[in-house]
Amino acid sequence: MADLLQQVVTEIQKLPQDQRDAIAARILTDLKDDHAWTERFEATTDEQWDRLADGVRKEIAAGDTVPLDDIFLLDRDACGL
Repeated sequence: MADLLQQVVTEIQKLPQDQRDAIAARILTDLKDDHAWTERFEATTDEQWDRLADGVRKEIAAGDTVPLDDIFLLDRDACGL
């Protein structure tokens, strides 16, 4: 992992300062976002997860959902499915 990270840093250091700053800002934003999501997930109670699951089951039963394959147009042959 450290080797891969060092490769990334080495490549980024070759870029102009404005590009390095843009990449660094993006990474920091992503890290903060990941941290916020982790905190939210960890703070979610079993009761909240159960309510969410119940809501999803009701939507599915009512036909208010669309299969992911219809949205992403999954090419089953290309995926080996």
